[in-house]
Order: sequence, then structure tokens, then C-alpha cells
Amino acid sequence: MPQRQIYLLSPRQLSAETIAVTFAKTSRSPQSFRQIAAELSEEQSARFHEKWVIGYGHASVAEHAVLHIAFENVSRLAVECIESNRLASYTEKSTRYQTWNLDEFYLPPEIETSPWRARYVETTRLLFQTYQDILPALRAEVRKRLPLRENETEQAWDRRVRSQYVDAARFLLPASALANLGMTVNARALEHAIRKMLSHPLEEVRQIGIQLKQTAQEEVPTLLKYAEASPYLQTLSERLPLVASKLAAPSPSSGDWCVLVAWEPDAEDRLLAAALYRYGNLPYLEALRAVQNASHTQRLEWASLLLSGVNRHQLPLREFEHTCYTFDLIMDQGAYFEFKRHRMMTQSPQLLTAGLGYATPRLIEEAGVAAPYHRAMQAAAETYRLLAEWNPQVAQYIVPNGFYRRVLVTFNLREAYHFCQLRAASNAHFSIRRLALRIAEEIRRVHPLLASAMELPQESWEEIEAQSFV
Repeated sequence: MPQRQIYLLSPRQLSAETIAVTFAKTSRSPQSFRQIAAELSEEQSARFHEKWVIGYGHASVAEHAVLHIAFENVSRLAVECIESNRLASYTEKSTRYQTWNLDEFYLPPEIETSPWRARYVETTRLLFQTYQDILPALRAEVRKRLPLRENETEQAWDRRVRSQYVDAARFLLPASALANLGMTVNARALEHAIRKMLSHPLEEVRQIGIQLKQTAQEEVPTLLKYAEASPYLQTLSERLPLVASKLAAPSPSSGDWCVLVAWEPDAEDRLLAAALYRYGNLPYLEALRAVQNASHTQRLEWASLLLSGVNRHQLPLREFEHTCYTFDLIMDQGAYFEFKRHRMMTQSPQLLTAGLGYATPRLIEEAGVAAPYHRAMQAAAETYRLLAEWNPQVAQYIVPNGFYRRVLVTFNLREAYHFCQLRAASNAHFSIRRLALRIAEEIRRVHPLLASAMELPQESWEEIEAQSFV
């Protein structure tokens, strides 16, 4: 009897394209992976991909070619496009644990040759200078609240309190702030990412797409050969803003920043039925009728069984993905930058704007630096208004993290458990903690039976709001 073997095909010995062909050939070859790989050359691998992946559209083969890509000194606005790809992994420069120097911002090519260059640079430098200027006062205020512990070194003390004062200062950082990030992605997803970048309305993102394609083709020359701009995406980005601009002006806001706009009233019945369907042998509609006819006590028992053992480290069954929620959210841009990392959601963000106002962290007021903070934020808002009349896409670069942004989002209950439990944790930033607890509250309101097991802190979103914002 053949013995089980599990081993790596090392990228130190084989190219990404050769590894992809090796896995692809196993569907029709009785040979081991090692034997298949040993018989392949890079030229043979390229011919295989040209015929099967490109010629016949067997694109899943490209998923076996994995690349690790480093991006340095790209704007945080461009990062949004890079990280919008669902099937990839990212790690980026943190605004919580690192600080920015005065010249670490991006000057868009569109502005470089425009009459707005001087105004843009002046406002951006004001934001960065204010960011640098208020850090010492914020640091002193946090240190006063969290004094040095016995036997604690100065260095350890600063590490312990650093995120708290940097968390407040980050509200000033504009979308032009430069960042580094690492991306791990397969060639199929990367082709899609490059298409989006090459079709993007911002010149920076298009330039990144060109450079990314050239760099990646050094490793996977065949698989990315036909990654080009998408006329479909280009047409939408040009024409839909014109259509949307002709709609009626928005009505006065009720002020609610978290609105559950769609959910399924019978979702708990359907979810229980799906779980019984999986572990039983009834057709789905019969399982659903059984749930609907069950007593309240019986339904509670089934729900309790489904939720037993669910915690921050154990998500519920995939059957929890059969129910979805749609929220219309308003959050500060800093919170959105973390929120966007949850790519199992479907997110539709509006353009970053200064039109919805901005948040003020309570620490900024208590540290006595509210006046310079407001001056810088108001200057950014005015420069944004002038730039937006000329080019609303490019105007986004000047908008700081503290300004509010509107996002429509749809996700399932399983993802809700993941997001709410992770982002409501005490070590998360207060902006997204407030958001996670509010979303959890809304879901529990409409589906108390199956949302009850979310492992959340005792504090409420109202308490975080009162403690953290003016």
C-alpha cells in the first residue's frame, strides 16, 4: 500500500509558474509531484500556461503561483485599491505604532501640474506639522493617566502607552500619507488586481499597476501577459458619477451613523434549518417546516447546541453564512482604513470627502491642543472644497483620517461574529470598537437567538463614544 507523503514544492528551487504547472498536471498524470516538477523547464511551463490558462481559460491553475510583493512609499489612498482584492493577504505600516515625518506624503501628478500645487503642499505640511506638534502634549497627558510602574523601564513604559497617544494624533494624517505594505497573492487574483489598478481614475494607482505588472512578470511572465486595463471599469468610473450627480440632493441627515437597512426576518429559522439539513437527510424545505413548527423551547435548545463552544477563536458553522445584513455606515476615515481589511464583506465606500465633518478625540481636548487641531482640520476642509470643484478624485488626497466617510456594507452572520469579536476587543482602536459594538447591538436586536453568543466586552458603544470623542 502506498505511504502517505506531505511535502513542499519550494519556491527556492522552482519558479512560481513551474509550481503551478506541477499541480495542474496531477489531474491527468499518475506521477508524483516531484517527478512532474523534475521533468519541467521554465520554457515548458510557459507553453503550458499559454495553451491552457490563456488559450483555454483554465484560470484556476494560476492560483498555484503565489507571489510576495513589497510596496513602499505609496499613498494611503492608493493602499485602498491595492487592498480591495479579496483573495490576498496584507500587512501594512500602522498608524497606531509608527509616526510620520513632515515630508512623508505623496504629491499627485495631477496636482503637480495644476494651479493648486502650492495650496495642496501648504495644507498638507500644516497637517503633518500639527501632527508632530501635538504628539508631545498627547504623550504627556497619557503618561499622567498611566504612570510608570514599579521596575518598569522608560522604554517599556513608552511602548505601553504609545498607541494611546498616537491613536489620537492619527486623526490628522491625510490620505496622501505614505505607507509601506506587503502583499501575498496568487497570480490569478493578481491579474484581477492589476486590471483594476490600470483602470483606476487616479494616476498614482495606474502607475502602481504598470510597475506591479512589470515586477510580477519577472516571476510569472506568462500568467500576467494579458493583464490590461478594463474598458468596463473605465466606463463606469467615468459615467456613473455623472448619473449620480443628477440625482436629488441628499435630505438632511438624521445624525444616525449606523443604520441596518436590510436583513431577513426569517433568517434564524432558515439558519437552523440549514444546520439540520447538513447533519440530517431531509430536503431543505422540510427541515425549514420542522423548525417553524418547533416549540420555542426546542428552538432554544437547537440554537444553544449550535452556539456551544463559539468564541473569539472558534467561529460558528458555515451555515451562519446563509443570512446577511446590509448597513449604511458613517465612520471616520481612520476607522474605515481598518474596516476595509474585512474583505469577506461586500463594501461600497463613497469617495473620501470633507463634506460630512470630522471627529475630535477627547484626548486632544484634554491635552490642550484642540485649537491647532481644529485649525488644521478646517484648513484641510477648505482646501478639499477647492480641489473637489476641480477634481473630486484627486481632492481625496488632502482629507485627514478624522473626516467621516459613508460606506454601504453587506456581510453574513458568521463574518459578523468575526468582525464584532475582533474589533470590539479592548486593544482595538476606539473608533472601530464603537462601530463593532453598535453593529453587534443592531444584529442582536433583530436576531437575538443566534447572535447572542458573540464574545464582547461589557462596555457599550455609547460609553466608548462618551469617553473617546468630544
